[in-house]
Amino acid sequence: MTKTITLSQGNGGIENNELISKVFYKAFKNDILDKSEDAAIIEGGRLAFSTDSFTVTPLFFAGADIGKLAVCGTCNDLAMMGAKPKYLTCSVIIEEGFSVDELEHIVSSMQKELEVNGAQIVSGDTKVVPKGSVDKIFINTTGIGEILQSGISSNSITEDDIILLSRDIGCHGATIFASREGIELSSSLMSDCTSLYPTVKSLMDEGIYITAMRDATRGGVSAVLNEWAKQSNICIEVDETKISISDEVMGLCEILGFDAMSLANEGTFLLAVKKEEAGRAEQILKIFNKNASIIGKVTNLHPKKVIINSAWSTQRFLDMPSGELLPRIC
Repeated sequence: MTKTITLSQGNGGIENNELISKVFYKAFKNDILDKSEDAAIIEGGRLAFSTDSFTVTPLFFAGADIGKLAVCGTCNDLAMMGAKPKYLTCSVIIEEGFSVDELEHIVSSMQKELEVNGAQIVSGDTKVVPKGSVDKIFINTTGIGEILQSGISSNSITEDDIILLSRDIGCHGATIFASREGIELSSSLMSDCTSLYPTVKSLMDEGIYITAMRDATRGGVSAVLNEWAKQSNICIEVDETKISISDEVMGLCEILGFDAMSLANEGTFLLAVKKEEAGRAEQILKIFNKNASIIGKVTNLHPKKVIINSAWSTQRFLDMPSGELLPRIC
């Protein structure tokens, strides 16, 4: 590991995982943290607990802003553990000179998204720092949710499970990059930023027993699949043709050399369910997004690896993202 922090160590990929494991996990080691889930399961399995910080450039982009992102990010992490988001804290660090109108816009976006989740801000903190100390505004949200379905874990995936994807991928990362670089697109490309609890609730209400869920944020789908393969000591085989990528995202990837599988998402998640329930789970996901699909299966071919099966009957390994991807995307 490098002796100074680099941007690549915040990418959600190899370098990020190495930093977390060798510094934070090493210092704070405990049984709850070692499970490495989207949210900690506490109080005998009754509650889920998670925190996240948000520093995105630009603050406002097609489909969302940093306020909506801050609520979705933490609420989605709770939802991924089968929990209903209930209580959040909100801490902000604001740069001197920041627009009050923009701050009110951000706070309004947060409140609207809280209502979607049926959650509320119950505590917070505000700091104002000298100009140049931060880039406009940083937001941290911490959330507590009530577990509605227990036993969901990225450490419990087996060969009895099928892997599903909730929608097309890469929209958030592509939108942020296009907005940041001033790329004007004659299309409707926008961030996928949205609250996932309504979708998760529908799955649970329909009696779908969920093995694992994870939202594909930094590092994208590649990072989630590789994390699952390692955590559960399994091989995941993915059908490349089943992964939906919009023309706009694909176009940006081809022009700029990005891999859509590694682009960040903020309203897209992966789901592992038992084989007999996969078809029904896919139908429920399609109610929320027509591009939802069954994308893969669990095997023992190459434990701790992810294999992509292409349309031309070839196979390749899908590696964990590495290097500096898109900084400041969430």
